[in-house]
Amino acid sequence: MSKTSSAELLAATTIIDPIDRDVALESATPIVIVGHVDHGKSTLIGRLLYDTDNLEEGKVAQIIESSKKRGLTIEWSFLLDSLQIERDQGVTVDSTRIPFRLGNRQFVIVDAPGHRQFLRNMITGAADADAAVLVVDVNEGAREQTRRHAMLLRLIGIRHIIVLLNKVDLLDFDEQKVRAVEQSVTSLLAQLELTPSLFIPASARDGDNIASRSERSPWYKGPVLTEALAAVPDGNIRATLPFRLPVQDVYRFEDKRYVVGRIERGTVRVGDELTIGSQGSTARVASIERWNAPERDNASAGESVALVLEPDVIPARGDFLFAPAQAPEKSARIRANLFWLRQEPLRTGESFRLRLATAEHQVTVASIDSVLRLDDLTEQQADEVGPEGFAEITLVAGEAIQFDPFCPGTSDGRGVLVDRNQRIVGGAPLLGPATLAAGTHAIHPSGGEVSTSERARGKGHKPGVIWLTGLSGAGKSTIARLAERKLYSDGIDACVLDGDTLRTGLCSDLGFTEADRHENIRRAAEVAKILAQNGHVVLVALISPLRADRALARKIIGEEFGEVFIDTSLATCEQRDSKGLYRAAREGKIENFTGISAPYEAPEKPDLRIAADQSDATQNATKLTDFIISKIR
Repeated sequence: MSKTSSAELLAATTIIDPIDRDVALESATPIVIVGHVDHGKSTLIGRLLYDTDNLEEGKVAQIIESSKKRGLTIEWSFLLDSLQIERDQGVTVDSTRIPFRLGNRQFVIVDAPGHRQFLRNMITGAADADAAVLVVDVNEGAREQTRRHAMLLRLIGIRHIIVLLNKVDLLDFDEQKVRAVEQSVTSLLAQLELTPSLFIPASARDGDNIASRSERSPWYKGPVLTEALAAVPDGNIRATLPFRLPVQDVYRFEDKRYVVGRIERGTVRVGDELTIGSQGSTARVASIERWNAPERDNASAGESVALVLEPDVIPARGDFLFAPAQAPEKSARIRANLFWLRQEPLRTGESFRLRLATAEHQVTVASIDSVLRLDDLTEQQADEVGPEGFAEITLVAGEAIQFDPFCPGTSDGRGVLVDRNQRIVGGAPLLGPATLAAGTHAIHPSGGEVSTSERARGKGHKPGVIWLTGLSGAGKSTIARLAERKLYSDGIDACVLDGDTLRTGLCSDLGFTEADRHENIRRAAEVAKILAQNGHVVLVALISPLRADRALARKIIGEEFGEVFIDTSLATCEQRDSKGLYRAAREGKIENFTGISAPYEAPEKPDLRIAADQSDATQNATKLTDFIISKIR
């Protein structure tokens, strides 16, 4: 293999989705530092690097100068907060990966951001860590982000957790007060089925119990932080597991084809037979190529290699290579845990790209199976997952996906959801195939390729569903049609769904019993929801006499729903009675007629009330139009 081609192959293997990995640190133990904002993560790391002589020459002088310029004593966090925004705002924005050595052992310290705006960086930064240091300010105890970060550690499978109780100097190293905080954190982690390996009382700023034992805490007999890190189990069980190599790319040089990738687990040897996942074909490993490393006839988990296969098969990027008798799972329906990062809630039917190692698959959220309440860590049923929420969901794909279920200590099943703009919107460890209940069908909605927000930008307005309710003859459809014309003239994409139109087609099979009225409203709400998802402003003009039915419509449609009460007196409605319906109802010829033989429950707190008796239809339409414009622009 030529030097030039090997260098090109190495360049190709050093960028592995979803996390960049430095080949030079393949044998290092990743340790992630997490905790609530301002609890002292960056200060801890800066002090740790200083106390263990892991700083570059001149760094201490730089941070002393930076601290003086800001009127501060020495600020160890400046070693980590390399971005100006971080120094000015005092928060860590990005996940910083720092080589760090203790004796003969190499670590990678990951400083993960604590501020809730930057949790996306934390979930990617911490994903391959073997252990975590959870920093808790003893003066504040476990806070919202402490709870959230602990849940994330569970989600991504980190089980070796060292809790550093920081700023103990502010409590004068009072053992009783420190133990109380320790107990509260222990209880929190127990709710998440996490058992901390160790609690260390410390002052990161002053160096107490970081690299040397503090004289101010004689009651503490456990290891200091450096000793605790040195005792972290290697945790690399990956080499003993069945072989997996996700294909990064395939290159051809001269007369050979090289299959490039990083071995995620297991060991491969020259002569081994491997299956190419998507094809199902097999090939033998003819040679294992490396760059700037001794030649060996085997390679193990963590190594980036180029395999030459015989016969000369051509895998695709994202293909799994594995031993024929040790195949991964394969399913088009997959259960997954979820940590949701987008500021808009996740709803059933949305579609994303599932990024799994080097592969990407188009998937749709078929169901939201449960949502975790962060306040009490209980699972609840819900129709959506809010920002920074945790849930269990079912994903479906158009074709079967090969994957290994999520396993702590490995990279198995560590998926992320990516939107069409290539932004990570959720961490999604895959739990296993999702089975269908007996007698059910694999029906699942699919989201469009154009998002609601994209449509809103293109149209110049947000979507909405304006639900007009009132007695028969109140003027709902007349006002809605006039408003539709005004909105259209103003460049707003509006349409009307009225009762007669719906009952002529979609709901022609329904009568006027309470059950049929309920179904009529449900169907109207579902249609309005679809139209709103496609960017329209929908004016629904339905009597919808019962509050429970209107509440159902609001629940189906969501935050785009607006209720408008066309408040017209019964006397006025009867006077208008162009269809003769009220007369027929009073003569007993029509049963269950709203306002006569069936009740009408007026809205108690509508979003807009139009006293239609007091103005003409044009004036009422103007009121409605102004209200709509205020909601969508």
